[in-house]
Order: sequence, then structure tokens, then C-alpha cells
Amino acid sequence: MHDLVIRNGTVVDGSGAPAREPGTADIAIDGERITAVGRVDERGRREIDAEGRLVTPGFVDIHTHYDGQATWDPDVTPSSWHGVTTIVMGNCGVGFAPADPARRDWLIQLMEGVEDIPGTALAEGMTWNWETFPEYLDELERMPRVLDVSALVPHGAVRAYVMGERGGRNAEATPDEIEAMAKLVREAIEAGAVGFSTTRTLLHRAKDGELAAGTTASPDELIGIGMAMGEAGTGVFEVASDMFDPEAEFAWMRTIARETGRPVTFGCLQDDLRPEHWRRLLELADQARAEGIPIVPQVAGKPASVLFGWDSTAHPFMFHRTWQEIADLPPEERRARLRDPEVRAAMLREKPEVAGIAAVITSAFHKLFPLGDPPDYEPGPEKSVKAIAEREGRTPEEVTYDLMMADDGRGLLYIPLLGYAHGDFGALHEMLIHPGTVLGLGDGGAHCGLLCDASLPTYMLTHWARDRSRGERIPLEQAVHMQTRATAALYGFDDRGLLAPGYLADVNVIDFDRLALEPPELVRDLPAGGKRLIQRAHGYVATVKRGQVVREHDEATGARPGRLLRGPQPAPAA
Repeated sequence: MHDLVIRNGTVVDGSGAPAREPGTADIAIDGERITAVGRVDERGRREIDAEGRLVTPGFVDIHTHYDGQATWDPDVTPSSWHGVTTIVMGNCGVGFAPADPARRDWLIQLMEGVEDIPGTALAEGMTWNWETFPEYLDELERMPRVLDVSALVPHGAVRAYVMGERGGRNAEATPDEIEAMAKLVREAIEAGAVGFSTTRTLLHRAKDGELAAGTTASPDELIGIGMAMGEAGTGVFEVASDMFDPEAEFAWMRTIARETGRPVTFGCLQDDLRPEHWRRLLELADQARAEGIPIVPQVAGKPASVLFGWDSTAHPFMFHRTWQEIADLPPEERRARLRDPEVRAAMLREKPEVAGIAAVITSAFHKLFPLGDPPDYEPGPEKSVKAIAEREGRTPEEVTYDLMMADDGRGLLYIPLLGYAHGDFGALHEMLIHPGTVLGLGDGGAHCGLLCDASLPTYMLTHWARDRSRGERIPLEQAVHMQTRATAALYGFDDRGLLAPGYLADVNVIDFDRLALEPPELVRDLPAGGKRLIQRAHGYVATVKRGQVVREHDEATGARPGRLLRGPQPAPAA
């Protein structure tokens, strides 16, 4: 008798192959492994009838920021609500190991500034039972979870550990300091880190206003660290870069990938100022791939965006004097003040002088949209605040204020910042279906007061594979492959992402027709009452992790078979 049998489902196995007809691919599971896929006559101690349901591998999310949360939250929410069974964290060069005890507060403010995770929550939630990266991995290993976690070594933490305050302020590293950083990274890789990450974007700033540590690091420093990763023989080098000079960036990236054979993956996004620049990045990556140099663009399934509401980290009235007078009030009291017509009139009269990103936040009404229920992340221009204001004969500020007052002052507005230069997902679609890209950039656990893209796995199925009406969809089999076998393969997790005998029994059973995303909501469930936006889904009949049902009908079962992954995971024997 098998431990678990999933019967009668429509199996999309993660390989990209066509879906298998119901009744032709039952899934038998024994212990942690799939033991049969096909006609299974033997009964199971437990059986799941998947008739009319979709059966997929568990999703592998390679770009998250649960570095702190994973030390206190065994459910790793909200990613576990969306069929995710494996995560990679430590992206964008920020994290909490290695950690000089005297620099812990600095690491927290770096993460808070770059990833908008409340510093009070991190300070309250983390035990700091570690200093070195291997000790951090040991700490992660102690807690059972609903999913498997893995970690990259963050450049910012390494720099601060070796260089102290100079490292945090982006001073140029000496040869000896580069050698010391390389030694730490190799030690971490050998202990089980799945790679190294750095940031080179001006958007990433610590809470103190400084560029994130490592942003201006020299090619010598990056190559020196990359060579150490090559000596360890494993790992992925992850980069967040503005790519202002793509040829220069690709020069050092090519050196690392060519000399070590280790993949280099970088975030590839469209921006308004250079709306076709991403094509050049894909071209350069294609050239490298044709030469056998593993450089992999990491692309998004949704625009890089923020959500504006009265409780969000940012919104169009945040620089107004009237807002600043009430901003620190308790949320209920603040909402009551905002309902006062005199407060509304005063707010709308004010015209603060702002520039740069602040000007975008306060005046980009042509790209500001009501999010709606169900959420609409690909709205047409006629749905913008600017268009609504023109139709109704009101100012955009009036429309914005009133939309944010919806749902008793909890209304959310959506502004896509990157990936929406032409007002649709045309560029995203081209990047997603490109044969050399990998899906990522969901940022689970991060940007707590501005967005919730940990729901990306669900969105790939609902919007891209089923509902999209403003352009081409992505075949269901491809949408599943993108976030199972493809993401697992980049990190050498060769034991998962595929429904086949011998592979890890990470499985989702999904009511595909009913699958839906709820609108994001702001909750205060982090340590010390920290706030975050979460987004729930409906339609996950079951999520199986290592053979155990960890979620059933969108509710946790209490099972926590997840583990820490140390490095690549070997493929099952033939």
C-alpha cells in the first residue's frame, strides 16, 4: 500500500510537456518520494481525488527575502499560501550573515531601507544565534517548516563584516579585503549556501540614505568573490543592476561565468526612460549563452510596482503638511480624521514641492490605477486616475483621495513602475517566453508596506495561463514549467520540479477553474506589531511537501516537513 495516491487529476508534470489526460497519470507517493506516475492500481493509506483538478509540482521561488522571517515563522507566509514548496532567499546583496555582533543594527537598517521590512520586527523576531554564515545555516536548520529554504550569501553583510564602516559606505576594497571576502564566501558555499548575491542599483538604499553596501564595488572585487565561488565548485552569482553600461557589466559577469562555469543571473526589467533597453540585455545574454557562458536573465511575471493606501509606506499625499500632522496617529483615529471634510479640503489645497522619485509618487496619475477586486494588474489607460478625473470633471488628487478612502479608508491604488512602459504586458510576455530567461523577482517577504508579489505563482496561472485578455497568454504547461523545473534547475535542485518517479514528492492539487487571488490587505502580524501587505488565494485543494499534506483547501494542516537545503540537490537515480 502506498502512503499517498493522487488520482484522476490533469497532470502538468513541470517538464513543459503537454498535460496528461485525467485518469492516465495517477501519482503514487511513498515517504518523501514519488514512486509511480501512471495507472496506479494499488491503494494508498490516504488518497486525494483530483478529478477536475490540476496536478503540478510544488513551485520553486528563487527570489525572496525571508532571511529574517525564516528564523521565526515556520509557515513562511504568504509564499506557502501560493503553492510554493522551495524558496531561495538572500537576494539583492542584503541579509543577516555573516554578522559582527556590533553591526547587527546596521544590517537591520540596511534590510529595512532596501527591502522595506520593518526594522522593529526584525529586531524583535531574530535571535541572532549566529555570527558566521555557517552558523546562520545551522540556525535555519533547527526549525521545521512547511517548505524548504535555501540561502545566498549577501554582499552587504560580507562587506560590513570584513571592512566595517568602510564596507557599509562603499569604500574601495583593498586586495587583502577582497581576499578576506572571497574566503568568507567560499566558507559559506562549502557550508551549504546556494550562491552569492550583490546589488548595483541606485534604487537600493539603506535606511540611513547610503547606497546599499557593494553597489559601487569594483570588477576586481566581484570577480575575486566569483572566483572563490568557482573554487567551491557550486553556487549561483545573483545580481541586481541598473545596467546603465551593460557592456561593462557583462564584461565582469562574463569573466565570472566563463572562468568558473557558475551561472550568473541578473534582474532584467523594462523601464520608462529606456523602454527597449531590455532587448539589448537579452541580446548580450544570448551571445554569452551561444558561447557556453551561463548568464541568465531573471524576469518578472508582473511589473515592479507599489500599492498606495493610507497605511502604505508611500502614497501621493505623504509629503503634504496635513498628512504629516496625522501620520503618526493610530490607524483607526487617522482614518476618522481623513473622513473629516475639512481635513480632505486642506489636503487637496496643498501643493508640496518635490522632485525625483517623490515627484513620481505624487503626480504620476496617468500610471495610477484602482487595484480593484479581483485585482487588475494589467489595466488599460482608460482606467487610470487621470482618465477617471477627466471623465468626471475632477482633479486627479480628488479622485486619488476618494479611492483611497474606499473600504473604510483601506482602498489601494496600483502604480506599475517597471515593466509597463507601453501600458500593457507586451514586454513582459516577450521576456517570459524567451528561451534563455528564468522567472523570479517575486520578492516574497519584502516591501511589506508597498506590495505583495509573493502571490506570483498563483498569478502566473490565473492571469497568464487563463484570464489574460489584453494580449497573448502563456500555455499552462509553460507557465508551470517556468516556476518548477526551470527555477529548480538554475540552482541545481535536481531532485524537484518534476512529477516523475524518484523525484521529491512536492505536489500541488489545484482547482484551476476556481483559482483566484484576493486583493492585498494590510495586517500587523509581524513581531513587535510590524505591518505588512499579504495576499491570499483560493483554489489550492492540497499542497504536498515531501509527501506530507501541508495545506488543504487553502488552510494549513500543521505538518512541517520542510528543511534547509545545503547546496545543490542530486537528481534521483535512473
